[in-house]
Amino acid sequence: MGIGAQQFDQDFAKFNYQGTLSEQGVQLFRHVINEYYQQQGRYFPWRATDNPYHIVVSEIMLQQTQTERAISKYEQFILQLPSFHALADVSARDLLTLWSGLGYNRRALFLQKIAQKVVHEHAGVLPADPQLLQTFPGIGPGTAGSICAFAYNLPTVFIETNIRTVFIHTFFKHEQRVNDKALMPLIAQTVDQKNARHWYYALMDYGVMLKKKYKNPSRLSVHHTKQSTFEGSERQIRGQIIKLLTEHSALPFEYLVALTGRERARVEKNLHALCLEGLVKQTDDLYHL
Repeated sequence: MGIGAQQFDQDFAKFNYQGTLSEQGVQLFRHVINEYYQQQGRYFPWRATDNPYHIVVSEIMLQQTQTERAISKYEQFILQLPSFHALADVSARDLLTLWSGLGYNRRALFLQKIAQKVVHEHAGVLPADPQLLQTFPGIGPGTAGSICAFAYNLPTVFIETNIRTVFIHTFFKHEQRVNDKALMPLIAQTVDQKNARHWYYALMDYGVMLKKKYKNPSRLSVHHTKQSTFEGSERQIRGQIIKLLTEHSALPFEYLVALTGRERARVEKNLHALCLEGLVKQTDDLYHL
């Protein structure tokens, strides 16, 4: 980068006034972030499109999956289900088979419900309205904002982990338990009104760099949580059950216990939860998707 880290910090000490940047500060901030992106920006297939369907699929996948793991699944998903209409009509079993390996399988059902809502209530066109998108299953404020920025290039204001990292590191590095409410005015002030899509991709990549260079700055956030261990978790058991039911048309409880190799009580508890969520159905003594 053309501006060294020390000079960067000194300049921001001059341009940052109680959480509000001067115009010079905004320009400097954008310059540093954009310069890094021009030199070190990452490529992902969902960044090569503004197709609203493709953006929705990628954003739901990326909610709880690392980008590297999502790439092949995203490409396979788009190939097999190329539109909101195709996704709306696919069977639950085929959908979960396609989703297998990504985890948090409930997201797949949310994605299908989004597609069905787009098809049946919006004539197949995804609304370009973050407030309206928040009424869709599985879409919160952050995802609604990112979808509108990446699909429609709207200068929405939203936050996710890498964006949080950039703003905490730049403006709050000497504080503890930083609340997102303190970051949002700065995010709103610095967003590129003409090219929000490019700007947010640049911010995210800069955040990834900061996490590698420094001990994760997001640990200073009041919202920071450590992900629980997957091995031996209830989440792992639920994933095993779903995978088994994608491989078999239906299975009785005893088979699921034997094939998962888990305690009966834990299998029963997770089966019950999956049924309540609509991921698994029970017909007589058989469980199926």
